[in-house]
Amino acid sequence: MKKIMIFAAAMLLVSSCGVYNKYERPDVETTGLVRDVVSDVDTLVVQDTASFGNLPWRAVFTDPQLQALIEQGLERNPDLLNAALNVKMYESMLTAAKLAFLPAVNIGQQSPMATISTLYTDPSVTTKSYTLPITASWTLDLFGNILSQKRSTQMKLLGMKDYQMAVRAQIIGGIANSYYTLLMLDEQLRIVTEMSKMAKETWDMMALQYNLGRMRSTSVQSAEAAYLSTLTQANDFRRQIRATENALSLLIGQQGQQIPRSTLDQQSLPTEFSVGVGVALLQNRPDVHNAEMALASCFHDVQTARSQFYPNITVGASLSFTNNNGNLNPGKWLASLFGSLTQPIFQRGALTVNLKVKKMQYEQAFNTWQNAILKAGNEVSNALVNYRGYDDNSKIEAQRVELLMKTVEDTKALYHRSGSSYLEVLTAQNQLLSAQLNKANAEFNKMQSVVSLYTALGGGGK
Repeated sequence: MKKIMIFAAAMLLVSSCGVYNKYERPDVETTGLVRDVVSDVDTLVVQDTASFGNLPWRAVFTDPQLQALIEQGLERNPDLLNAALNVKMYESMLTAAKLAFLPAVNIGQQSPMATISTLYTDPSVTTKSYTLPITASWTLDLFGNILSQKRSTQMKLLGMKDYQMAVRAQIIGGIANSYYTLLMLDEQLRIVTEMSKMAKETWDMMALQYNLGRMRSTSVQSAEAAYLSTLTQANDFRRQIRATENALSLLIGQQGQQIPRSTLDQQSLPTEFSVGVGVALLQNRPDVHNAEMALASCFHDVQTARSQFYPNITVGASLSFTNNNGNLNPGKWLASLFGSLTQPIFQRGALTVNLKVKKMQYEQAFNTWQNAILKAGNEVSNALVNYRGYDDNSKIEAQRVELLMKTVEDTKALYHRSGSSYLEVLTAQNQLLSAQLNKANAEFNKMQSVVSLYTALGGGGK
């Protein structure tokens, strides 16, 4: 035992393999991750540290009915519940990895045994023997094999928690997007319903003119076709509303049913955004942090592969209560110490190949992490430019709606006074309907851009 310990200490002192190294984040370039929403070539130089993605979701989505839906989804969504169970499983695995440092206690390599034997020539002579063996062994982690495995499991646990947060952010964003989709469809249905009434009035007016002999039948048919077109659009919006309600019900863990909601005009979302410095993307985005934890796990896997080139040292003790096959009466406790050293010499290249594979897996994880950072910056850039573009479109469509409403009134007045072409009336109404629907769609897209930006910045906080 003494020789074994001396040899192990000597090996530890001369070792320079670095198996006890801790993971440190590699250098990564984050300058210019987010493009400026105005310039086509410049990147956004962000100086602030407070990020829109750090806001609690209740501060971003202030609609009380939407908040209730999000809370229900966070409690009942099956994907999020499964993610939480995955975290608990990895917590149990980490506990097992920590216990690997403790000695293992067994009741010997053989089970407790008791026998009674007699001589065939003299049945009166009986020999009783019994043994109760207990063995404790402890693997000395002098070269970091167990430590590296524990650290690798820790990184995997952190990565699983990141996955849980990513699922949580997706659930929040999905519920918000579905809710805003319903509000947009409600608004478009309202617009089409009102336009349907206007088209019916135009059809009735032209039918009256036809009965008085002032208009051809083709004009009345065109007006009727325009009215029927609004009815089909209304039916299509109702169908989409029902499908969206079913999809949202699935997200919040309930059977398909009507979703209580407010209106598009009642929504209030942030209009000024602070996206934070580039490094914040490394901390806030669950998928980016998860990719880094996978990189850290691979780093420790490399350390584990290196440690396998060095001896495996085990020390232990055995204790047994026995009568030594009947020679000791009564039985006695027998104790012994033991130690073993296993040094890999020739493993047919398996250890070398394993180390090379672990190093290449580390390089792959590094590339994945870098790409996750670039993807995060790309998504933030897209969300910012989308918000700006849809906000501009919404303002333009609002001007068009105001102008076309006056055009519809003027063409109707001209039609009554001077008998202008019925085509002018129908064209003006169709243009107004198109502008109103476009404005509602632009408002929805603007809201969706806010949700996308919040998610892209790692949102979904409590």
